[in-house]
Amino acid sequence: MKDKKLPVLVADVVIIKDEKVLLMLRAHEPFRGYWVLPGGHVDYGETTEHAAIREVKEEVGLDVELEELVGVYSSPNRDPRYHAVSVTYIGVIKGSDKIKLGREGSEYKYFSPDELPQKMGFDHRKIIKDAFRQI
Repeated sequence: MKDKKLPVLVADVVIIKDEKVLLMLRAHEPFRGYWVLPGGHVDYGETTEHAAIREVKEEVGLDVELEELVGVYSSPNRDPRYHAVSVTYIGVIKGSDKIKLGREGSEYKYFSPDELPQKMGFDHRKIIKDAFRQI
């Protein structure tokens, strides 16, 4: 087991406001200069739900409540660094909707699902389409 590679667990959140999804422009590799959902690594001993809420707070400064699971995305090549498995939720903003970007994002914008940017990282375009089909 010592030399065995294991997938990395991440949590992502689809935040929808006025029928548009919140994306941030990544400031770091991988996918620097690409639009992505807020999200990130699940810490050891942390639930995916807690990680999702924490990552949104760290990356865009929002408090969110998770409404439902969008899905689990496990393609081994969804992240160029390693095999990352994403547990993805739909989140609703609680309280202030004022964005305060963390160090991972250089810009943010709300996009209509029909007008998503060309340059999107990971498999977030598919995740967004799945989320909008659910709601």
